[in-house]
Amino acid sequence: MNWWSSNRLRLIQNNLREMDADMNVDLLMKELQEFQANVLMMNAGGIFAFYPSALEHQYVTPYLHTDLLQEAILKSHKLGMKFIARFDFSKAHESLFEAHPEWFYRDRNGQEVNYYGIVHTCLNGEYQQEKSIESITEVLEKYPVDGIFFNMFGYQHWDYSGNHYGPCYCENCRRRFQKVCGAELLDYTGPEHELHTAYLHFQELTSREILSKIHHRVKSRWPDIAISTYHPHKVDIIRKESNTSLIRSLPLWLYSASENVASVVSSWDDKIVSNCSINAIDLTYRFTGVSPYETEVRLYQNIASGSGLDFCIIGAFEGYPDRKNFAAAQEIFRYHAAHEHIYGSLASMAEVILIKPRAAEAGTEYLGLFKMLKESHVLFDVIVEDQITAMRHKLAAVKAVILPGLQRPQPDTKETLGDLLKQGVALLATGNALRDDAEALSGWFGAVHTGDLDMLPAAYLQVSDADRFPSLKEREWITVSGGFAHVQFDPSKIECCMPYIEPASFGPPERAYGHRVGESYGLGISNPANGGTAAYYTWNPGVLYYRHGFEDHKHAVTDILTRLTGESLLKTELPVSTELFLNRTDQGHVLLQLLNLSGFNGTTYMEAIPLFDQIIELNTMGTPARAYSLCSSEAIPINVEGNKVTLSIPRLKRYEAIVIEMDPALKKEVT
Repeated sequence: MNWWSSNRLRLIQNNLREMDADMNVDLLMKELQEFQANVLMMNAGGIFAFYPSALEHQYVTPYLHTDLLQEAILKSHKLGMKFIARFDFSKAHESLFEAHPEWFYRDRNGQEVNYYGIVHTCLNGEYQQEKSIESITEVLEKYPVDGIFFNMFGYQHWDYSGNHYGPCYCENCRRRFQKVCGAELLDYTGPEHELHTAYLHFQELTSREILSKIHHRVKSRWPDIAISTYHPHKVDIIRKESNTSLIRSLPLWLYSASENVASVVSSWDDKIVSNCSINAIDLTYRFTGVSPYETEVRLYQNIASGSGLDFCIIGAFEGYPDRKNFAAAQEIFRYHAAHEHIYGSLASMAEVILIKPRAAEAGTEYLGLFKMLKESHVLFDVIVEDQITAMRHKLAAVKAVILPGLQRPQPDTKETLGDLLKQGVALLATGNALRDDAEALSGWFGAVHTGDLDMLPAAYLQVSDADRFPSLKEREWITVSGGFAHVQFDPSKIECCMPYIEPASFGPPERAYGHRVGESYGLGISNPANGGTAAYYTWNPGVLYYRHGFEDHKHAVTDILTRLTGESLLKTELPVSTELFLNRTDQGHVLLQLLNLSGFNGTTYMEAIPLFDQIIELNTMGTPARAYSLCSSEAIPINVEGNKVTLSIPRLKRYEAIVIEMDPALKKEVT
């Protein structure tokens, strides 16, 4: 087993500035021990080398007077830590541009991007294609590093100030685009252009090719070196980031770390994820951190969702002007160190799988559904669209699969989903899913898209059917906006629900009338003779819930999901602001984790409001011997009646983890 396979990383990244080359390494080691970190990630090469490189293309920081990289590696190893060498080949010093301009990015006008003396390179140029691998090889030959990480891997269309330059149009990119796509790259102008799909394919293909080259070079000689970046191809550790930006559109995403981790842990069996909590509030303000309460939420979501811990600051700890987050991070790192035997290989108990769609335009629909499921305490996993076939065994083990905005699935993906439906797994689709795949839309959901899309305001959906929508009792209409697809359902196979209330005048008040029931429906539910039920929403409840937060849109989905899945393993009246996780442990027990997200008001993270005497019921999980808190070591009251296990949680501050030990003499298979 490789050193990272245990999935118990407690990683600190010191993102060094060139002037940090003379840092006090002994003081850094002392700070890392305060965190009980077991992995250090620090700069090695790329934009600047922090070691005396012999390569002409590797610019060495002028502040380097000793071999910082060697000292940091040796002292990390002495303390039992692993060391990941960080590289950034997306840019290089302007002196290299002067010597080799053909290695660098060019905009449509042939202009380079020089950002304060650091120039953007091109993925298809010799610098990234060849010289980067020479730099990696030099470091691995000279130093006993345990892993390598690439920052800003792939195609970079923006500078650090957020200025957009678009695709690279250098001769290397034009030549490769012509070879791959049979078209002239200069004809491509952006996402609205007819070549956009071809350009995305070109990006993905060339990114995978260079990752394959790096993987071959590294693993052929150093098989125990972990490879890490943000792209999943040929890497061991997929890196993600929970970060903030002062210019990012609202709403703030409360589940950043949970979603980052969840979208990886169930999608690959041969990779782990390390989700970095970025301390800084923005790239432009690297020396002021986010709220300590936000840091708490991110780090607890990391370990609760199935990752280790990962925390990053700019520069060294010495002299860093904002230490406010350090105590909170250290407490969580130390907690993980004390209980790491529990974490790292938690097994899923999910009843639902949410598919993360490939299409970027479906992202908001997906996030809205993720939020709904979290707030409703549905036990669910996430699998990315491209991994559906590879993870067929996991999809077959749940009751329902949700397809938000999935458009034209690949043939193998389509076959897998069809087989799941035949085997009795329910499918639920939202966000105008499968609009581009008439065969799947008709075969699975008995639906035909008419091609009409109603974007008018003041439309509604009728939800007065209390049997289908018990949570919407006393509310006959709910709003629908931003795109209602007119779909014809086969009445012989489909229950047509949510009649469409056509738009009418909404002003002045004297003219606010005239709505009438149309011929379209917002939901069709199959009534299968054999196989699973299929529910199709002709609108976008996820988008509406993500943007506006009206619970109507959540209940319109979760009420139907409850019908599809039947009795749940878990019942609770926990507030929606409590995030819940339930997993099996390596020891054959059950781990219940609760994260109190109260104190978040939409734009500010504050201290969580304690909860008292919360009740949780678990069904058909066997007979427990006892339950206790990992956080306090105290026993948790537990009651067993037949197949029902009831736990009473006396107090929940920010986070609680409860081990439910199963009686080995009476233990059943947990379902």
